Amino acid sequence: MNILVIGSGGREHTLFHKLTESPQADKVYAIPGNPGMGEMTDISVEDNAEILRFAKEKEIGLVVVGPEVPLMNGLVDELESAGIRAFGPRANAAEIEGSKSFAKDLMKKYGIPTARYEVFTEAEPARAYIRREGAPIVVKADGLAAGKGVIVAMSEQEALDAVNAIMEDNSFGDAGARVVIEEFMEGEEASLLAFTDGKTIRPMISAQDHKRAFDGDKGPNTGGMGTYAPAPVMTPEMIDRATEEILKPTLAAMAKEGRPYSGCLYLGLMITEKGPKVVEFNARFGDPETQVVLPLLDGDLIQIMCACADGTLADVPIHWKDGAAVCVVLTAGGYPASYEKGNEIHGIADAEKTGALVFHAGTAEKEGKLVTNGGRVLGVVGMGEDIASAVHSAYAAVEKISFKDAYYRKDIAHRALHR
Repeated sequence: MNILVIGSGGREHTLFHKLTESPQADKVYAIPGNPGMGEMTDISVEDNAEILRFAKEKEIGLVVVGPEVPLMNGLVDELESAGIRAFGPRANAAEIEGSKSFAKDLMKKYGIPTARYEVFTEAEPARAYIRREGAPIVVKADGLAAGKGVIVAMSEQEALDAVNAIMEDNSFGDAGARVVIEEFMEGEEASLLAFTDGKTIRPMISAQDHKRAFDGDKGPNTGGMGTYAPAPVMTPEMIDRATEEILKPTLAAMAKEGRPYSGCLYLGLMITEKGPKVVEFNARFGDPETQVVLPLLDGDLIQIMCACADGTLADVPIHWKDGAAVCVVLTAGGYPASYEKGNEIHGIADAEKTGALVFHAGTAEKEGKLVTNGGRVLGVVGMGEDIASAVHSAYAAVEKISFKDAYYRKDIAHRALHR
């Protein structure tokens, strides 16, 4: 079977890598891809017509959609209408990520545990609400903001500044036409991804992401500086609770609302004293969670994804490897603010010789050289029998790689190691 992966980041490189391991894979293509995936195309992930043409021309048997924007743009709907199997939700189901207010209203309606919230379309009532509620408080741009539209404000002034930035300065464009303001939840965050065909739901191994730019979870929020799996806070009992109290009711709610959901449902959780509560939903694999979850999958990803698309997931056994995985993200100096592109990257082959996996996130080829082409440049994944040995493997590989102004956090998985 020929497979097509949509996207160009570290998540998509990981999906590409895992799909090529399948005995069912004849050829795996990517749009637009990245240098780590080999052949690249110049088709945009937002050009549904060109993607459809390419899929027909290459006789694609399964399209795997990585990023959220093509999902919201109805790519899966168009592929299905053309008789091409696709992994991912249709546009009306992808709204669970595309609109935070939709997701919050759905949870309120169906009694799914999440933070108390209000939605605002104008800045002054939002500011009045913040003054009334006080801090800490969480301010979110309603729409898609590339993982950066959430401000956890520890002071009232920080929250007011966030409203000004989102609603008056248009920091996130149209995504900030509405804001969701939530109570601050105490606890430990974790990510739980699940395969689903709309009826059956199969949780994956849990993970924990590090969003802040600097060691000790300090500095601005980023798209993710590293991650590890499994997350010790997600005990088997906690995974069962999240499945029964959140995943299953959410799937049932989406079906009832006429938005049947299939693909990967990503659950961002806060593990509170009262149990798991939803921080956010994503309508696709997380980045960089995918980089640690999929290497621990012991099975055929094509078989699982086809079953999700075909409605036969109940018939497919899913197994996971023992052990742990840790991903350290190498970024361009200055990220998530301004940073340079075009700096030559050295040492990836040496890093891979240590047994690590190196996934390209923001790279390009220029005059025959591999160079930086984004804020998050590479994800380096170490494996081991436990978190400590996986941490050691990941950092041993990171030390082999260099480029100008390279930066990475030195404390990935610190919460797990301190338990």
